[in-house]
Amino acid sequence: MLQLSVIIVSYNVRHYLHQCLSSVEQAAANIEHEIFVVDNNSSDGSIEFLQPLHPAVRYIWNKENVGFARANNQAIAKARGKYILLLNPDTIVTEHTLTDCIELMESRPDAGALGVRMLNADGTFAPESRRSIPTPFTAFCKMSGLGRLFPQSRTFGRYYMQYLDARHVNEIEVVSGAFFFTRRSTLKQSGTLDEDFFMYGEDIDLSYRILQTGLHNLYLPTPILHYKGESTHESTYRYVRTFYEAMLIFFRKHFSHYNLLVSLPIKAAIFLKGIFSYFNLQLNKNFDNDRATLRQLQRNTYAYLTPDDAEGYEAVRTLLASNGITLQPYGTQDAELLVYNAERSSYAEMLQRLEHPANPKRRNWLVTWHPTTQALITSIRVLVPLPERG
Repeated sequence: MLQLSVIIVSYNVRHYLHQCLSSVEQAAANIEHEIFVVDNNSSDGSIEFLQPLHPAVRYIWNKENVGFARANNQAIAKARGKYILLLNPDTIVTEHTLTDCIELMESRPDAGALGVRMLNADGTFAPESRRSIPTPFTAFCKMSGLGRLFPQSRTFGRYYMQYLDARHVNEIEVVSGAFFFTRRSTLKQSGTLDEDFFMYGEDIDLSYRILQTGLHNLYLPTPILHYKGESTHESTYRYVRTFYEAMLIFFRKHFSHYNLLVSLPIKAAIFLKGIFSYFNLQLNKNFDNDRATLRQLQRNTYAYLTPDDAEGYEAVRTLLASNGITLQPYGTQDAELLVYNAERSSYAEMLQRLEHPANPKRRNWLVTWHPTTQALITSIRVLVPLPERG
């Protein structure tokens, strides 16, 4: 039996996925493993782009977007590893992430699943790294804003469990689907992902079913990076509708005796948040979030963190300049954007510096340069050279 099966579901994120696969391959170098990529009918040329770069990966190319749950289940059915990791393509793991997870699971036979300390692209802690089961009361506290008002409360702030120390191993209830580490034997007891969930909610449902088997879900403070795309931005109507409708499926499945009391407030929340998102979009209909963020970044200064790589420095300088951004020399004290050569630097070093900036009063943003693909990956977009005119 293999020790680990890593499963990544993708859709039109070939550059982020290439980076994710590169980090996983380094992290799994000393682990007997297999990697699956399940592509939900991407239209960005993912097949031609990824196969030469990662020939050892086992690919499943779907001819339609079958959703997150079903796509993961396709690979789970083929997986041979003792442990299974469900991983989002817009993540970076460090060189020791996977061994850290295996070591903790080996020491805790009572553990069903495990999540990690997820960092945003500016190094801040992502609260979804640890969550509780959204019972009707917990969901009410989140939707009503009580959880935001009293984040440290074990009663009102239970959804994100912020009263737990993020620096230590803790028992949690919900493991994020962005990094869901479990045993194959656990999935045989709990069942795999419920395909009634197209996107969002399937990780909550699976976490809950694992707890029902008598096993525990754990939080491990080993860091990874999770970019999180626009699809997870709470100001968008698509996110609001999809997320809360997934919550409604979860409540109907596990709390059917609360059906009337639960479904009405959730539907009201979808409606009210949908109205808010609609008017917000109308007021800002000419507002391009990516471009606005890029304009804001253009007012900052930047540092390229491999000054010995003269060829790479020039390529990055040229690429940034074509997007109106000035690259500052390495060592600039007020630099806010940290640019690394991903093919030469340690991912652990990247996240360490990102999470603990030289100036504690100023957050940094991580950008990675990939010489092989000539791509500069930021949290808001991928920058690539414009094609030369013939």
